[in-house]
Amino acid sequence: MRISRQCAIAGVGVTPQGKIYDRTTNDFAADAVHLALENAGLSLNDLDGMLIQPGLDGVLNMGFQNYLGVMDLRLFNYISSGGAGAGSMVQYAAMAINAGMCNVVACVYADAPLQKERSAGDAYKDRGVLHQPGGYTSLLSAFGYYGANSGYALATRQHMETYGTTEDHLGQVAVSTREWATMNPRAQQRKPMTMEDHHNSRYVVEPLHLFDCCLVSNGGVAVIVTSAERARDLKQKPAYINGMGQGHFGDSQRRGREPFIQTGLKPAAEMAYRMAGVGPEDIDACELYDCYTYTVIVSLEDCGFCAKGEGGPYIADGKLGPGGALPTNTGGGQLSGYYMWGMTPLSEAVLQLQGNEGERQVPNLNNVLVTGNGGVLSYHAALVLGAQPS
Repeated sequence: MRISRQCAIAGVGVTPQGKIYDRTTNDFAADAVHLALENAGLSLNDLDGMLIQPGLDGVLNMGFQNYLGVMDLRLFNYISSGGAGAGSMVQYAAMAINAGMCNVVACVYADAPLQKERSAGDAYKDRGVLHQPGGYTSLLSAFGYYGANSGYALATRQHMETYGTTEDHLGQVAVSTREWATMNPRAQQRKPMTMEDHHNSRYVVEPLHLFDCCLVSNGGVAVIVTSAERARDLKQKPAYINGMGQGHFGDSQRRGREPFIQTGLKPAAEMAYRMAGVGPEDIDACELYDCYTYTVIVSLEDCGFCAKGEGGPYIADGKLGPGGALPTNTGGGQLSGYYMWGMTPLSEAVLQLQGNEGERQVPNLNNVLVTGNGGVLSYHAALVLGAQPS
């Protein structure tokens, strides 16, 4: 059964993002769905499928159907693969539509971990994300290895020691991403950043500075997936789902595997390319999961834009920023835009393909690569979205 090119993302809804305290997680999710339907030119009555992903606060769950007031769904499920969840939801929605199970599916993510007078770090601690493990794994925490920051710091250090990647390379990712954010009214961080600003920001866990780490946001995002045929008759230009793939290497913590620098994104991207009939040379823009600056570097390598270990030198000329040869994270990503897990890169890809993004609109856009990453480089999803179903 042919899957690629048969479905498209017809609408996207992004709520206000950041330190917004007067809305609940379910409020954000409902607002995002309504915004996405409005963007597509559809109504709540058109929905017959919904996939949801809970955020850090864990509030969004199966009760959301009743909260939203949508009836008679033919597809409804709960997806949990961290930052890979957005790409996974789109893939499962496309497969279900292609199989005739349903016609219009909302893929929804929302989160509201931030509280007044509480830091982002406290938001994670409050939700148990930085809990102290027990048993064998407590040996790791005894040496300071727990939570995402230390995991990604270790991954970054391994890449540095193995290939010579530098803090200047990491800074180049942060600076180019911030350049895009200055042009995005939805972005949380719009103040221009220099390399000096990056280097002078405090260390969170060496070698990662504050500006190497993503934001924490309250908000919601939804996209509407339907058939390519139906999407062509709706309000916006469709973002055709031309290729998709997943890759989950796992980490047994045994010798002989290097999941920090040889990630599961490689097979995920290769599958997506193969399905779409394209290669890295055909990609006009990238929307890469950027929970940390290092994630962008290793993702570019595993997606075939450069050889393993060459990600740092590859981006040193500024090719990821405005006017560069490979526009990447054109809304500011998770580092400077907003942190909605895999929905951050996905939403920006759809907005770019709709073609209404003003001064940050990438011209002559046809193929966009979207990636998602969950855990500490543990779970991966990739999409190739196109302006045309080819």
